[in-house]
Amino acid sequence: MKINVYMSELCGSYHQLRENLDRALAELRLKTDVAWHTVYYDDAVSKNIKGSPSLWIDGRDAFEGGNSPGVA
Repeated sequence: MKINVYMSELCGSYHQLRENLDRALAELRLKTDVAWHTVYYDDAVSKNIKGSPSLWIDGRDAFEGGNSPGVA
């Protein structure tokens, strides 16, 4: 499993998300690579990233269903 986290540089959720993700992976005893990426609006649109933070697992948005691409 490969996890990518995409965040805008102004996203204030980094620390809480990091804590939650680390705890979930530990509780499930999963060893996986987690890559943290800072993205800007144009890059987010081109990659179809719909919010910040966005969590992608094995190349798919874990929370698909958002309507508008971009990083706020």
